[in-house]
Amino acid sequence: MKTLQLKAVKRADFGKKAAKAFRREGLVPCMIYGGGEEIAFTVDAKEVKPLIYTPNSYIVELDIDGKVEKAVMREVQFHPVREQILHIDFYRVQEGKPVAIAVPVRLSGTAEGVKVGGKLALSARKLTVKALVDQLPDEVVVDVTPLKVGQTIFVGDLKMEGVSFVTPATTAVCAVRVTRASRSNQQ
Repeated sequence: MKTLQLKAVKRADFGKKAAKAFRREGLVPCMIYGGGEEIAFTVDAKEVKPLIYTPNSYIVELDIDGKVEKAVMREVQFHPVREQILHIDFYRVQEGKPVAIAVPVRLSGTAEGVKVGGKLALSARKLTVKALVDQLPDEVVVDVTPLKVGQTIFVGDLKMEGVSFVTPATTAVCAVRVTRASRSNQQ
């Protein structure tokens, strides 16, 4: 899995007033949880954009005043009107413990149903997987070649070595929908 480095500074001030002051300076208040002490810190809003505005998932290496912490992004809070980032929660990654993270889905191949006029529809853009840090995939690749018109691939149908799916097995990943063209080709 790809990693992204961020420089961070510990913060001592808490509360609404302090958070507003940080945001005025172009900083985003953050917290890191799990496996030890909780640390409150700030990061530059410009440095965080490659982490948030991308379909990819990353392991984040936070350099908090010289101490490096590995983490995954858990939650991002946005301002309801202005696309401003208000707060980010990170979860600490520990060696030997599995991590749950949302990973993008990529479809590969050409479905049989599409060749006869069906329409391929992606239902789940991301799936939550759980694995050790060194076994986390960058993406879940789904081969759609055997799909016929009206068939669906579910999370339960997917298998990856060393990775378990947290997303429910009954969740549809992709399907070939029936279209007028596919109906006329079947007759």
